[in-house]
Amino acid sequence: MTRPYTRQEMMAIATGREIRDGELAIFGVGLSMLAGYFAQAHHAPTVRAMTEGGVYGSTPVGGLPWGIECNRISANATSFTSALDALGCLVASGRCDVGIIGAAQVDRFGNVNTTGIWDGEIGDTYRPPKTRLTGAGGANDIACGAKRYVIMVTHEPKRFAERVTYVSSPGYLEGGDTRARHGFIGGGPSAIVTTLGILRPHAVTKEFELDGWFAFSSVEEIRANTGWDLKVRDGARVIAEPSDAELAALRKVDETGVLRRE
Repeated sequence: MTRPYTRQEMMAIATGREIRDGELAIFGVGLSMLAGYFAQAHHAPTVRAMTEGGVYGSTPVGGLPWGIECNRISANATSFTSALDALGCLVASGRCDVGIIGAAQVDRFGNVNTTGIWDGEIGDTYRPPKTRLTGAGGANDIACGAKRYVIMVTHEPKRFAERVTYVSSPGYLEGGDTRARHGFIGGGPSAIVTTLGILRPHAVTKEFELDGWFAFSSVEEIRANTGWDLKVRDGARVIAEPSDAELAALRKVDETGVLRRE
């Protein structure tokens, strides 16, 4: 039987559920932006949303914005400033409550690589990657400064590594108290939301563990698509499917139907 929603829609809704009303939130480009504005449309109407480019207090017009300063996201903004204000002031100072970022590759401590793919270790001297990726953009700033942030990523073995080759945006580094010892203002990643389920960090070790899986997935499928020996948390469960109201809110934001293409 065909699902009434796509895997990407489930991922966007699950991510949006992490956003609380009234928070100061910053969203990256693409699906992370859509997840954030879904939250605003459904259960967090007073969320104070901004983009990495400094567009503050807007709602998308005419579908998913193609970028952080697209007319679809800047037409009805409360203010339209710059990345320096968004990332350099609000995020870097620790005022931002939550951020959402994407990932090309993530490891068991929530470190994100969006820089490149190498054939083996980089070595002592930096060398160009075999495949160049898009880069961190503002994700590094969000990962360093936001009180917490959520990572969105497609769940497949090539994206879930024991250890990323290059840390574009820091999670909990080597785990434990490593992040705290490095003096980051931000608290680190609170969840990795994927196309199969949700992972959350262990309170002490900071290694990410399976917290829940979507109705169309399973523990076995998720573990088979993860590049480390993924632990399952006590109380892990099937995550609630989207309600009619959630799907309606999401699809109102995703007016052009980007997330319904699988």
